[in-house]
Amino acid sequence: MMPGARIAGHGPSLKERLRERMESLGALSVMTGQVFSRAVRPPYDWAGLIFHTESLGVRSLPIALLTATFAGLVISLQFGYFLARFGVQYTVGRVVILTLFRELAPVLTALTVGARIGSGIAAELGSMTVTEQVDAIRALGADPLRKLVVPRVFACLIVMPVLTVFSDVVGLVGGALVVKSQYGISLDQFFQGALDAVLMGDFVSGVIKGAVFGLIIGLVGCFKGLAVEGGTEGVGRATTQTVAITSVTVCLADFFITKITLYF
Repeated sequence: MMPGARIAGHGPSLKERLRERMESLGALSVMTGQVFSRAVRPPYDWAGLIFHTESLGVRSLPIALLTATFAGLVISLQFGYFLARFGVQYTVGRVVILTLFRELAPVLTALTVGARIGSGIAAELGSMTVTEQVDAIRALGADPLRKLVVPRVFACLIVMPVLTVFSDVVGLVGGALVVKSQYGISLDQFFQGALDAVLMGDFVSGVIKGAVFGLIIGLVGCFKGLAVEGGTEGVGRATTQTVAITSVTVCLADFFITKITLYF
């Protein structure tokens, strides 16, 4: 048998799977360049951008706020308990605000809201692909990337930082309330300690992460949706792959962005 040959009845070899992944990465990179090149050239689809910003952002606000609330409650409860061992529970506000601003708010928002947004984009574009609506747009002389992809990608780019800021505020308020009820630390003491510890760079780094995560979610969702094959089953695979890919990519991007912005 020749090296790398596929055995009958078995799936593709490791070499073939690796080649497919590299081809997909290359196609995604090409699509990213095409999206930005079309985005900077008029005409601009402001109506589409506003529509997708509303549909992706406003409708995702409840789950983002709910996630941020419980994140603030949990980390305040945990840090308050451990800091109380050393008699410095009054510093819990400093730990909570730094944890929320730099990590938990942008990452949890991307993992929860991003999964909803990315899978929704993949399912919507995938359905249009398998029903040949994308081919019809192309046949009419329109550009599917300009019409379908650019508004969704830039809506994600706008929505995620805004949701991250809301998550910062709601998580901090939830943390302050649980610390007050559990450990008797006043709201003034909590917020004063938090504001004394936080810097503008801590807040900005979280917003930057939200923007990068939004770009990742939009690009991956659009790419997987337009690349659907195999009818409705392919749409289902595309949505699950979008959630998996965006989750892993968000965690990977978080590491590198943290490394870059750690000393800002």
